[in-house]
Amino acid sequence: MQNSSVLCEGKERKFDPAVNYIVYFTLYSIIGWCYEVFLEVVIYRWGFSNRGVLFGPYTPVYGVGAMAFLFLVYPLIRRRSTKGKLLFVPAVFLLCMLIATATELAASYLLEAATGSWPWQTYADYKINFQARIALSPSVRFGLGGILFLYVLQPLFEKLCSALGEKKVKIMAILFAVMFAADIILTVALK
Repeated sequence: MQNSSVLCEGKERKFDPAVNYIVYFTLYSIIGWCYEVFLEVVIYRWGFSNRGVLFGPYTPVYGVGAMAFLFLVYPLIRRRSTKGKLLFVPAVFLLCMLIATATELAASYLLEAATGSWPWQTYADYKINFQARIALSPSVRFGLGGILFLYVLQPLFEKLCSALGEKKVKIMAILFAVMFAADIILTVALK
């Protein structure tokens, strides 16, 4: 999250942070897709398939989860010292685990209502699961992923957006928004 005002030519002016969130959403969606493909190809050795519900190399449910982390959890640690941030690791883990699990459960119901099924693997083979939609093992990984997102990736993404500047970030956000809109239209039209 970038400050809502920026110094430009000696004058302070308001900067719309929404464009940063579009960039963050897209980056986390791409990272989620890469993670899913990594699990599928390297860990489970199932072979490659597009792990998202859209055509592109992104999994929007990860972007949604990451946005929830940013709005609900990141404020707890964002401005703290390193020591202060470390004290919050257990709370961040639990909150991210709960938020991501709830997001995945909600997404499974929404996609089932819209398409008749949910596109990711079921968790029926996992010892602790709920309706084969969510399971303890992936929930633990989501909590760990939330720590990675908020403690490592988000500060890097904020620095990246700051270094690129307002104009380039706006261009990226527009391109990403157009890309997602086109992909959603194609997905709906062709599936």
